[in-house]
Amino acid sequence: MEHSDLIIIGAGQAGLATAALARRYGFGRPLLLEAAGEPAGSWPHYYDSLTLFSPARYSALPGLPLPGDPDRYPTRDEVVDYLRQYAVRLYADVRTRTRVTSVRREGGAWIVNAEDGASWSARTVIAATGNYATPHAPLLAGQDAFTGRVLHAAEYRSPESFAGHRVVVVGGGNSAVQIAAELGAVADTSLATRRPLGWMPQTTLGRDLHWWLKHTRLDIAPIRRWLEKLPVSVLDDGRYRAALDRHGVDQRSMFVRYEADGVVWDDGTKERVDAVLLATGYHLAFPYLEGTGALDRSGQPMHRGGVASGVPGLGFVGMEFQRSFSSKTLRGVGRDAGHVLGRLRS
Repeated sequence: MEHSDLIIIGAGQAGLATAALARRYGFGRPLLLEAAGEPAGSWPHYYDSLTLFSPARYSALPGLPLPGDPDRYPTRDEVVDYLRQYAVRLYADVRTRTRVTSVRREGGAWIVNAEDGASWSARTVIAATGNYATPHAPLLAGQDAFTGRVLHAAEYRSPESFAGHRVVVVGGGNSAVQIAAELGAVADTSLATRRPLGWMPQTTLGRDLHWWLKHTRLDIAPIRRWLEKLPVSVLDDGRYRAALDRHGVDQRSMFVRYEADGVVWDDGTKERVDAVLLATGYHLAFPYLEGTGALDRSGQPMHRGGVASGVPGLGFVGMEFQRSFSSKTLRGVGRDAGHVLGRLRS
């Protein structure tokens, strides 16, 4: 059985940032285990037109700026290329196509087991798999009888297959609006939400929102409880709101149930619908940590700032609001990774 000072599970943005900082905090060459065929996390699987809402200068991992104009908004493919380049530069042993199935504590060390039968031991393990592997797809009454398509945004790539169809996009966040805006160009599209859409300007007084977040330090402030009380807002420089209007995408209150060939809206109106696309987020899940004592009864990690509570040598990186508003972002995972590495090394 191979031994590593530090094993990082997941080679997306969180795992790559953690590996990049490991030596700075006194760890040896880390072992990075990734289930996919390349170290880029979920980014290659997002929809084709995805564009970041943060400028390039605020969207980089530790030690390597995104190339090109720092004030542009990078596309999905640019981020994927950037993560590939980042992985090549790492001082780390990266193993792809290696899905971790279980982690257990044994004799003062961690034993990490993979689906292919391989096993490793480590003094320290950091779970950096995030939550984009487990889409949240809420069920509504009548869905089993619905003959149209129901898919999550994780399965959506481009609008071509929806051309000429009646489509309802469910969700009130950035992804829902981006997808609805481009579907509206080829399909009769509605955006269904449980509350009215909230809009937040991309720029204020000539500065991008992320400039204000950085210089006011709200980006790193531990204000989770306050932020969670605020309604979800869509960050926009005017393009997406204009696209919704231009393509006739209307916002409606969430429908109450499915019918065989459509949906029933909250006012009782029945309408034929060909497809429902759920931009409803993801679940946080760490199935490989079951039985370690690091998860509560609902499977959620028990931690303080990413350091597992009462479980030695185990940490997390890449969770939403792990320590701040920016924790699950390209710009925020490095800061959290440093915090966790420092606590686990001390």
